[in-house]
Amino acid sequence: MSANTTVVLAALAAVILIAATCYLALQLRFERWKRDHTKAARRDAVQRSQAVTLGKIYEHLIPYLPDFRWNPKDARFIGTPVDFLVFDGLSEGQVRAIIFVEVKTGTSSMSVRERQVRDAVLGQRVEWHQLNLPDVRMRPDPAA
Repeated sequence: MSANTTVVLAALAAVILIAATCYLALQLRFERWKRDHTKAARRDAVQRSQAVTLGKIYEHLIPYLPDFRWNPKDARFIGTPVDFLVFDGLSEGQVRAIIFVEVKTGTSSMSVRERQVRDAVLGQRVEWHQLNLPDVRMRPDPAA
C-alpha cells in the first residue's frame, strides 16, 4: 500500500470516527432532553387531568353547597354547554321557572358556546318541542 493510500484511509477513518462521535453525542443529548421534557409534559398532563376531574366532581356537588339557591332535587346536571338546568319547584309539584345555570370558579370565563346559550335565553329565543315517535317495541316474528 502506498503512503497516499494510507493517508487517505487514515483521514477517512478519522472523519468516520468524528462523525460517529458527533452522532453519539447528539443522540445522548437528545435522549436527555427527551427524558427531561417527557417528565415535565407528563407531570403537566397529570395535573391538568386532575384539575378537570376535580372540576367535574365539583360540578356534580354544586347543588348541595350553601350558595346554590335552588332545591337540589330540582337541578339536572347537563355539563355542556351549560352546567345545570333547574326546574324550580318541580319537587314540590309546581314548576315556577326553568333556570339555566353555568358554574364558574376563580378567574374562569364563559366559552363562546356558553355565551351563545346565555344570549339565546336572555333574548327569549327558547322554544318547546315535543317529538312523538312511532312505537318501536320488538314484535314476535309471525312466521316463527
